[in-house]
Order: sequence, then structure tokens, then C-alpha cells
Amino acid sequence: GAAMAAVREVEIDPDGTFKYILVRLQRPGGEEQRDIVRGTKAAEFHNHIFEKVNPEMEKLGYECKCLGGGKIDHNSKDKKIRVFGLSTGYGKADHSVTVEILKKVYTDYEITWSDDKK
Repeated sequence: GAAMAAVREVEIDPDGTFKYILVRLQRPGGEEQRDIVRGTKAAEFHNHIFEKVNPEMEKLGYECKCLGGGKIDHNSKDKKIRVFGLSTGYGKADHSVTVEILKKVYTDYEITWSDDKK
């Protein structure tokens, strides 16, 4: 299977406010794991994102587990990302973990999180 490092840590829309999920990848029976962030305006519900990610990752030989969700407000013009909210189905992701992952990719952004609903 593909190396875990080859899986992009973050795939989110370039602008707007949208739902996101935090997903843990693991090799069946393996120790290695990786958390990835996926978010898009195309998803009306959080499970729509998972239903897209899961088969893609299974093809690469990973088991996926959704660790929760929330919303991302992405302003690429001002280089700001705000992580907030929760997923009704999956519960709230640990936004502090999400922020750390986002910081690896959006290195020159101001990235914040809160437990606010809006």
C-alpha cells in the first residue's frame, strides 16, 4: 500500500465556511497512525465527507475512524482559519489537534479555534 506520509494531511476548500471532520488512519493490525483533516462546502452533512474519504483510504489499505467534526471558516485573502462547532453525528473533534495539523500546511496563517457553535 501507499506510504502513510503520501496521504495529504489537509484537504479543505480554499474559502468560506464549511463542515470538516478529523479522521484517524491506521493500518489494520499496525501501530502507525495518522490524523487527517477533510472539509468541504459540498458536504451537507459531516458523514458525506467521511463517505468520500473512507473508500479512498480503504483502497490505500487504511482503516478510517472519524474522531469528530466541526466547522472551518477559511479566509485565504486574510490568511485566517477559524475552527469551531461540532458534528451532530460524530461529536466534536478536538479542535486543538485540528489546528496543529492545519498549521503544518498553512504555515503563514493565523489559525484559531473555539467551542462556539457559530
